[in-house]
Amino acid sequence: MAELTATMNSWGDGWTIYIWLISGASILIAVVFGLRWAAKNEQFDEDIKYLVFDDNDKDKMDAEEFKKMQEATKKQEARRKEVLEEQDRS
Repeated sequence: MAELTATMNSWGDGWTIYIWLISGASILIAVVFGLRWAAKNEQFDEDIKYLVFDDNDKDKMDAEEFKKMQEATKKQEARRKEVLEEQDRS
């Protein structure tokens, strides 16, 4: 441990910026991979908010929102069937 401390002290004060740069670059790379994963796995669906509702919530929504909810639910159920069929084939 004493050798490590002596080595770090011999670097002077300028070495901390490199740690910050490496940390920042690592975070940016992780964010890029995270966004790429999210895009490939359909995580940016704006209509997902309608999936928490069902037909019993009709009185809580106006007609347009209820129609959007039904369309989003139908689309999500169809996609779910596709994914399950793909998994069965694998």
